[in-house]
Amino acid sequence: MIANGATSYLARQSGLVMAKPHKTLPPMQFSYPLPYGAILREDGVQFVVYSRSATAMRVLLYKEVGDPDPSRLIELNPDTDRWGDLWSVFVPGLKSGQLYHFQADGPFQPERGHRFDPHARLIDPFAKALAGKFLPSHDGIVRPPKCVVIDDHFDWGGDRHLRRPLAESVIYEMHVRGFTQSPTSASDRSGTYLGVIDKIPYLKSLGVTAVELMPVHEYPTEESDGSKGHRKNYWGYDPMAFFAPHRGYQHGSEPGGQVREFKQMVRELHAAGIEVILDVVFNHTSEGNDHGPTFSFKGLENSVYYMLTADGSYKNYSGCGNTVNSNHPIVREMIFNCLRHWVYNYHVDGFRFDLASILSRNRNGDIVPNPPLVEYIAEDPMLSDTKIIAEAWDAAGAYQVGSFASSRWAEWNGAYRDNVRRYWRGDLGMTGPMATRLAGSSDLYQASGRQPYHSINFVTSHDGYTLNDLVSYERKHNLANGEDNRDGDNNNYAANYGVEGPTRRLPIRKLRRRQAKNFIATLMLSQGVPMIVSGDEVLRTQRGNNNAYCQDNAISWFDWRLVDRNADMLRFTQQLIALRLHQPVLRRADFLTGAPHKPGDLPDVAWYGVGGAPIDWHQTFHSLSCVLSPTGLKNEQARHVLVFMHSGGQPQEFRVPKTVLGLNWRLAIDTAAESPNDAFAETVGPQLDTSAPVVLDHHSLKCYIEA
Repeated sequence: MIANGATSYLARQSGLVMAKPHKTLPPMQFSYPLPYGAILREDGVQFVVYSRSATAMRVLLYKEVGDPDPSRLIELNPDTDRWGDLWSVFVPGLKSGQLYHFQADGPFQPERGHRFDPHARLIDPFAKALAGKFLPSHDGIVRPPKCVVIDDHFDWGGDRHLRRPLAESVIYEMHVRGFTQSPTSASDRSGTYLGVIDKIPYLKSLGVTAVELMPVHEYPTEESDGSKGHRKNYWGYDPMAFFAPHRGYQHGSEPGGQVREFKQMVRELHAAGIEVILDVVFNHTSEGNDHGPTFSFKGLENSVYYMLTADGSYKNYSGCGNTVNSNHPIVREMIFNCLRHWVYNYHVDGFRFDLASILSRNRNGDIVPNPPLVEYIAEDPMLSDTKIIAEAWDAAGAYQVGSFASSRWAEWNGAYRDNVRRYWRGDLGMTGPMATRLAGSSDLYQASGRQPYHSINFVTSHDGYTLNDLVSYERKHNLANGEDNRDGDNNNYAANYGVEGPTRRLPIRKLRRRQAKNFIATLMLSQGVPMIVSGDEVLRTQRGNNNAYCQDNAISWFDWRLVDRNADMLRFTQQLIALRLHQPVLRRADFLTGAPHKPGDLPDVAWYGVGGAPIDWHQTFHSLSCVLSPTGLKNEQARHVLVFMHSGGQPQEFRVPKTVLGLNWRLAIDTAAESPNDAFAETVGPQLDTSAPVVLDHHSLKCYIEA
């Protein structure tokens, strides 16, 4: 393991030679050193890559990002530069910013799982940054973006993870580029990590506690042969380098500069009290199926990195052509190191795992109990104060909402989305399911020992309609995607209230806005953790497109003119987020019991019908009311909360339950009222006359807080 006269990294790690003592880093300069990839040393770079079946390995070095061919080739000696299945070589004189690829020889036997190509330029699976694009191919060789050697040093200025309890969180799902790319953003750093910094005052004013960033791992923005396809990869759910922040969101032009800019963004968001959660895609890669290109994993150890059938073709539980073999020990180690890398080198606060049920599949593709990777993530001490959230299903039929793994894992609650949509649409038989979702979905989470905050409540997400479109369209309008409207979900539980799409008819427009408020109000009044999608607070539209994965244009971008045009909706959302964060009774850490915590208290929740008597759950009415009590909460801000909900098409009278007639109630929410009389974060709204009936207009919600 001695190459070019230098002590090898692997020898140092194995204790075969005495390593030089590491310099003590200043406070908060700790980084998690990766055991693979391009490891920067004082006098050069150590390259380490895994391949079991390769017969030869090379490092290709480049001078410029646009160079089609390397300026230098380092051939690894299989006798001295290989230990087991690890290839390693130290190259003196190299510095941060060096551009490189790997290249491997080996058998091309697809039927046996091998797809080695001696001409392929391979992205390092542990590359910390990429630079450039796929270059045009005139000789059949795929030339992917170059890997960049990175110095992890960064002045964090004392930044630490915020460690906000999940139960205290309000999550804002957003796309880094789409948030500021529109010319209306008035940012000279639009579409970038630094552009997000420019909008921190807006995020702060909105009141959200965390941003959940759609994928920022490197992904291709063009075809792998350098050509331009008609469908651009906008969302980023097509990874090719898990350790590297996407170069397309960099403001500067220095190769690898996105690493520093991403860290700047995290540091400034933390300074504003906002956590950063990453949407990570460990279920497939952009190399695709049997007909896809080879530019990384396929060319290093295809049968290890991917799930294959007996004839060597790709199993496809992701719906994207291939499936990452996440419970193979080598891949499991890579994912594990990746998570640590983002937590300790980028200070991110948590992860949302796309199609996480794939992580529960063994190497044969079978769903198994206690899958090693899922358990490993939950138990890792270095990840113990991060948030881990599962999208608990996959594209092959697995659906694990309510049953995904251990109590460390929260889940996107698809049942919440569907039940709340159906209730407000006016579907019959949804009063009971609506109450269950408001109360934290105990039917899904309580039996396994989890709590309400394990439910990530959402009505909309990036995948589907925006909030505006949910109340404006009944059919998807995805022709712009170029797939003849076949893509996207057909079952959206949406309603247009008489006209498909935009209309000038004032009654329909008022009803749509009221329904949008009903959805936001329900989210903020529900036990669990609310998540809203960027732009829903100002009624952003995608013109009925419910699968805008390829729309890097005004269809997907945040239109900042809406902040003024729909200022009333923005104010409503701001007030409700503030109300939720101010009222502990709306975000309990434990499930409601329907009983008082001590004699003389009201039950922590009680459900009523329109007459003020306990509700008859066998009725099929559209009306529901409840009283939430602060019993058992040791917080002086905790107050009783009284909620009335009515999804019917005609006005409805409610009677205040006798148990709370003696309390002084102030209006907090009235979704049928005009701004600013529709929301009050503090107890300054109009007082409730408990002797008179409470009248709700059709499709509306009222909430009162004890003064």
